[in-house]
Amino acid sequence: MNDTTQDEGLDADPRSRPATAVVVGGGLAGITTALALADSGVRVTLVEGRPRLGGLAFSFQRGALTVDNGQHVYLRCCTAYRWFLDRVDGAELAPLQDRLDVPVLDAEAKPGRRLGRIGRTALPVPLHLAKSLATYPHLSLAERAKVGRAALALKGLDLADPALDAQNFGTWLAAHGQSERAIEALWDLVGVATLNAVAGDSSLALAAMVFKTGLLSDPGAADIGWARVPLGELHDRLARKALDSAGVRTELRTRVTSISLNENGRWGVQVPGETLDADAVVLAVPQREAHDLLPDGALDAPEQLLDIGTAPILNIHVVYDRKVLSRPFFAALGSPVQWVFDRTEASGLSDGQYLALSQSAAQDEIDEPVSALRERYLPELERLLPGTRGAEVRDFFVTRERTATFAPTPGVGRLRPGARTKAPGLYLAGAWTATGWPATMESAVRSGVSAADAALSALGRPRDHLFELFEEAA
Repeated sequence: MNDTTQDEGLDADPRSRPATAVVVGGGLAGITTALALADSGVRVTLVEGRPRLGGLAFSFQRGALTVDNGQHVYLRCCTAYRWFLDRVDGAELAPLQDRLDVPVLDAEAKPGRRLGRIGRTALPVPLHLAKSLATYPHLSLAERAKVGRAALALKGLDLADPALDAQNFGTWLAAHGQSERAIEALWDLVGVATLNAVAGDSSLALAAMVFKTGLLSDPGAADIGWARVPLGELHDRLARKALDSAGVRTELRTRVTSISLNENGRWGVQVPGETLDADAVVLAVPQREAHDLLPDGALDAPEQLLDIGTAPILNIHVVYDRKVLSRPFFAALGSPVQWVFDRTEASGLSDGQYLALSQSAAQDEIDEPVSALRERYLPELERLLPGTRGAEVRDFFVTRERTATFAPTPGVGRLRPGARTKAPGLYLAGAWTATGWPATMESAVRSGVSAADAALSALGRPRDHLFELFEEAA
């Protein structure tokens, strides 16, 4: 009787009922949004079409192996993703390096000069990179000196200058004395992995943001972290546990067919067999899906979402019968191989070694048959890792993400919308929105923080728990 009376009272006075929200999409952006809203007392329903959470950073089973669809890393400067790990109690499962150290193997270098390292000291910026640059064997002395001058010029760029978005990074590097070799052996080594594009195809604004924030802001900013467990442990199991604890209703295998604003000013979210009513809706889905769900008038130029291009990432997985790599990872030069990670322990493999090759900006290879990729990459691994010669390949398979990220092309910045739309109570989240970051896990979480902050502000709900994070991540 008391419950019925309370419900009738809430219906009679809408101002007294709890605020409600529906988050569409269960990737990192959607999970973050849902947690941030729920932490302010909003009743949240999270709807995801897949049978799992995690978006494009997920795991699956292949026999006894637990396989990540692709290798994902983050940096110490990724404050929002680090908050996410803490929020789902997963920080200890994805630790950071004590200090940046990237082994770089050049397959074409002379013996004794094949291995170089990109690392840092504890000295202040930019001196923290001086020793590493001075001893980097993959560039000439003159090239190293010019890299230092270009880095200082990059540090002086104003990231708020909209003109940077219209320029490409490759042209800027060439104008600042960077040789093709320097771009390949240093700038693209970092840039391709973070931007998913070579310098000539990248917006100067996004590239400058990556290098200024990661390498030129704080000595430890670029220290690398990665999951020592399957990504599904972090982004699905632990995330779902955190959502449950926060009181979020999570609906998997549920596709949203449309959203509409009701006469009473609330939103109706249509899913098969049910309409979810909410005060706020957050579309945390890819840009094309968001475009299809947006009601008329929500954005001035919704067709711009379709102009945001996409870029693929190819991942090659090789299981050997023995240990062939003693490092946790390395980057490669003089080879189509880009980055190689040891995934043996994380995958649950108890015998042999499992390597994952992460191949960004893979437009030319994304649709190649497995047989062709095998013929190309196994010999390349033998060139780079002598231990693979004579080792038995127990398994070789490929995972493909054809639309892994948005393409960071010049001009993309003007196409990326913010969290707010012109429709009251409707918000956008996703790594493709205007976070200022390229399409990374960090960008996805930042977008969720921004969407939650905008929604909570409109709902008049507490935002204190977001202020410290939002100051860093907005």
